[in-house]
Amino acid sequence: MSLVAASFLILVAAFLVGAVTNINAGLIAIVATFGVGLLLTDLDTDTIMGFFPADLFFILVGATLLFSIVRVTGTIDMLAAWAERLTAGRRSLVPVIMFALTALLATAGAFTPAAVAIVAPVALALGRRFGISTLAMGLVIVQGANAGAFSPVNPFGVVANEMLDAAGAADGSLRLYLYCFVFNAFLAVGGYAAVQAWTVRRRAKHGGPDADDHPVVDDPELAGGGGTAVATRVEPVTAAEVTPMRLTVLGGVAALLLLTLVFNLDVGVSALVISLALIALRPGIQKPAIEGLPWSAVLLVTGIVMYVGLLKEIGAIDALGNAIEGAGASSTATLATSYVVGVLSAFASTTGTLGAISPVVAPLAADPVLGPISVITTIAIASSVVDVSPMSTSGALLLASAEPKNEKPFFRMLLIWAVAMIAIVPGLAWLVFVQLGIG
Repeated sequence: MSLVAASFLILVAAFLVGAVTNINAGLIAIVATFGVGLLLTDLDTDTIMGFFPADLFFILVGATLLFSIVRVTGTIDMLAAWAERLTAGRRSLVPVIMFALTALLATAGAFTPAAVAIVAPVALALGRRFGISTLAMGLVIVQGANAGAFSPVNPFGVVANEMLDAAGAADGSLRLYLYCFVFNAFLAVGGYAAVQAWTVRRRAKHGGPDADDHPVVDDPELAGGGGTAVATRVEPVTAAEVTPMRLTVLGGVAALLLLTLVFNLDVGVSALVISLALIALRPGIQKPAIEGLPWSAVLLVTGIVMYVGLLKEIGAIDALGNAIEGAGASSTATLATSYVVGVLSAFASTTGTLGAISPVVAPLAADPVLGPISVITTIAIASSVVDVSPMSTSGALLLASAEPKNEKPFFRMLLIWAVAMIAIVPGLAWLVFVQLGIG
């Protein structure tokens, strides 16, 4: 067996063991990175340690610490109450407002993890108030971020527009953005409806709330008019009192937006600076805030991404690229590329994946039969739709925003959904934009 094949099998094994046991798959991946690197290659320890995704680590720790402070101080309850008033107690408006808010932030230039980090804690808390599945709300948030992600001022859009420039279609950036926005909006609606329908059936079967939810407010709309439905309107949360500390924490969240959107500072570092300032104002919040960090989720995500770094180093990722080049016709090669970027992006940075795959995409997009916007839109959607994966930054932030006791089932559901997206969406996007010629 080749080294490349063996290394991929080890990654699969880490997932399987992590799924069926209580052993953290990230811990397995870290040990495997050193094992494969030292025993099967000539890499040294220092090189292997360099695969650790320090940037992702600081994003996760910084963002989750800040929003742990948001929870500890009760600010999240205040925000949830405000958002609830905006919905006028109507559950059907909750996902719409959360999608629109996340999409607006991403369109304005917020890096998608930053948009997810800002919206997720409030959206998931509000979703629990209305009996909305945590998974369904998480999908809406990520798809909202993806809907705005290919704005010309968003990092995703910047990379995609460079591909358009290389293919001679620099004037297509607005169309790329609109196509991605509409596709992700439809995907959000479909995903939300499917998960909520499954949730209602599961509640009816088991006679209680989901593993990932708190006590449920059933909606007769979603239950088809049956079940133990009660009113869809609920009373506002009681912890909505406005206090000086909560307003200060809210100012910290606004500062995170300012530092990341206007000054282009790193999300993780900015969040750590703001968290330190808030802790300095009220030292008593430090202990519960740090204890509330999802350390097991941080270990899980960074461990898997560290192993993917090894895969890149030993040429496993290049092997996939070579397989694409041998796929044949441009249309077939575009389909193959969309699946490859979907798989890679599920375990790594979407921006990095788009940048790495750009040399492969450029000649495909230049094919006059296919059209550059059709090809690049397909690749853009395929690479970003899997951001719900718990191994990607956005998915990891969703996982970190869920309640600790629900971490493992939520991880499993996010992973299952990401696998489904990898299997379905690249082919669907290829059919719509390449085969049907939309674009």
